[in-house]
Amino acid sequence: MKSVILSIGDELVLGQSLDTNSAYLAARLVALGIGVLYHQTVADDQAAIAIAIEQAAAAADLVLITGGLGPTDDDLTRQALAQAMDVPLVLDVTSVGKIEAFFQRRGRVMPEKNRVQALHPQGSEMLDNHAGTAPGIRAKLGRATIVVVPGVPKEMMALYDHHIAPMLDGVGPQRGVILTTKVNTFGLGESDVAERLGVLMDRRRNPLVGTTVSGGVVAVRVRSEFPMLDQAQREMDDTLDQVENALGAFVYGRDEASLSQALLDLCKQQRRTLTTAESCTGGLVGAMITDTPGSSANYLGGWVAYANAFKHDQLSVPGEILERYGAVSRETALALAQGAIERSGADLALSVTGIAGPDGGTLENPVGLVWFGLAAAPHQPGGNVTAQAWAGRLGSDRETIRDRAAKTALQIARFHLLGQPIEQIVWLTK
Repeated sequence: MKSVILSIGDELVLGQSLDTNSAYLAARLVALGIGVLYHQTVADDQAAIAIAIEQAAAAADLVLITGGLGPTDDDLTRQALAQAMDVPLVLDVTSVGKIEAFFQRRGRVMPEKNRVQALHPQGSEMLDNHAGTAPGIRAKLGRATIVVVPGVPKEMMALYDHHIAPMLDGVGPQRGVILTTKVNTFGLGESDVAERLGVLMDRRRNPLVGTTVSGGVVAVRVRSEFPMLDQAQREMDDTLDQVENALGAFVYGRDEASLSQALLDLCKQQRRTLTTAESCTGGLVGAMITDTPGSSANYLGGWVAYANAFKHDQLSVPGEILERYGAVSRETALALAQGAIERSGADLALSVTGIAGPDGGTLENPVGLVWFGLAAAPHQPGGNVTAQAWAGRLGSDRETIRDRAAKTALQIARFHLLGQPIEQIVWLTK
């Protein structure tokens, strides 16, 4: 079975809203072994939507459409579907009653405009929507089954669970199984990852291995497509092992795993506590850590130390270091980390100081230069705190620099706990 996903809405075409519905639906179709030929985003234009429906129905067995079922004049999907089917719209009286009841439960009278949501192409079927006012629509056009659901993600998911999933139950396994997994890495460029993977990225291979990059994270996508689930899973597991062995410590997890979770898992295993001292990242390292549930067990807290006077007063960075070397320097990064570990009593302290721009750069210290410090308490009583620092060139725009700097700090701490040389992170120099 082949499918097409259509997303309707001016806000999607114009980039005002992000289309998350297509990703949600595609992942569920693929899990059922149903191939997705393409996703298409269409503006709120009846003729354009009708053409998109006709083309999709000619290419696929299943067409899923989200959006354009609201009560306003720019909600045109039901009209476009009727146009593509060459049938009139008819009113479903039962649906009118259900929409009225929806409003009554909320102590309101149904606006007259909402009656349009009970219209559907003649010969199609209305699908109950318990999460909103707009019923879905199921229809046939040629060989294709067409299902239209609201674009509101909560409603779309509800109709998928109640109507689409039961309709597709048992379809996928008859035609094979598709499994997908991502392996997340940070600290290597995409070409470095590809070089390490080598023949694993041969496009003729099954499971198929590819890469995507977002926010400095290089994700290795693995797609395993076989007739039977056990074979698909076995081949997937073998390929994942090969990918992770090739990329080593740069791998921090699969699918939705985060760098902060991977770091905190290590801290928990090794019973280590952590603190942070941030300048250019403005608390982003701490925010990434505390976004992770349970972080308080290992993360003690941190400082956002922008002004030099604050660095001196709060973290004991010597004034002579700031005057002689400047705030963005190896010496200041070391002093920030040492001050943080001494003030907090943590086992590890991360520091970040840099020039995020857009102003403030010089020939010697350009925008994008970031220094990282790591201080570690001794494992045995009576030992000394050790500290190291690294510099990185992390981009040219403020958002990228700050985001990559925060992630780099987390990866530095991971590498330290794993006993890995931190200089392996490709954009760092000691």
